[in-house]
Amino acid sequence: MILIIIVLFCFGEFVNFNNFANHTYHKMTSTGHKIYIASLVSIVAAVTIFLAIQGASYYGTSMEERFYHENHTNLKPNGLVGHGLGIIGTLLILIGVFGYMARKRFRLLSRIGVLKHWLEFHIFLCTLGPIMVLFHTAFKFGGIVSISFWSMVAVVASGVIGRFIYLQIPRTIQGRELSLHEIQEIKTETNANMVDHLTNSAINIGELIKSTAIKSPDHYHGFSGFFTQYVDEFKHKNAIRAKLKNENKSAKEVNLILNLVSIEMALTRKIHRLVTMQKLFRYWHIAHLPFALIMLIIMIIHVIVTVTFGYTWIF
Repeated sequence: MILIIIVLFCFGEFVNFNNFANHTYHKMTSTGHKIYIASLVSIVAAVTIFLAIQGASYYGTSMEERFYHENHTNLKPNGLVGHGLGIIGTLLILIGVFGYMARKRFRLLSRIGVLKHWLEFHIFLCTLGPIMVLFHTAFKFGGIVSISFWSMVAVVASGVIGRFIYLQIPRTIQGRELSLHEIQEIKTETNANMVDHLTNSAINIGELIKSTAIKSPDHYHGFSGFFTQYVDEFKHKNAIRAKLKNENKSAKEVNLILNLVSIEMALTRKIHRLVTMQKLFRYWHIAHLPFALIMLIIMIIHVIVTVTFGYTWIF
């Protein structure tokens, strides 16, 4: 499995390496990258479903009766399968964490792949690993290990939040944050592209560009306002789509113009929230790191104790 994961990672890296446009922020997503992401998601889903189905009978049995279950020898935490899931899951987490950290900190690795793809692979490993560790525990949590487990849950949950915040900050394909000036330049270029594609259209380009802001960004306040803006943008794009179809434009032209409209909307939104998201991302780092350290320290202690008591799996 690890070999397959590595092959998929390399496939995702090299297929995309020469397919990105020179544009610093918005680019067409290549087919190779879609296959790469779909493959990673499919692996996580397939492994989770497989483990759940295979162990459903055992995991659904009460703790007192599991000893008599036919799969107890294999699926218990120190069993052949259960212990193996713990080892493989731990290795995936360690590779995901330290691999991504090394890629960011060591100049020697800076030329290997794109940071964006390293982050995606980090998220993949640090999602699949905890799932395997979860099945390793046989859904029984207790003692000091429970602290490590719940720290792991906190790390995964905060990682989802961190990923969302990360996506709100415009970056180059190499992961560098764009300055406000660079974002404004992309916005100007996007407007020019819309003008080019709507030159012979009955749609007023000035009104279209102005309308992509939906409402003043100041209109959306708080957590609920954040998602309300996405809903408004979705509705507005559907309205623009209907206008374009009434002009009998081809599906290709409609999709191209809507893509530019989406970029314009996203840039307007991200420009307004840039400073806020940058601050949130810094605060997120402060909160994310302690949970990760607690998880890793207790995990190491757990491994040492396990080996000391002779639970060495198949070795």
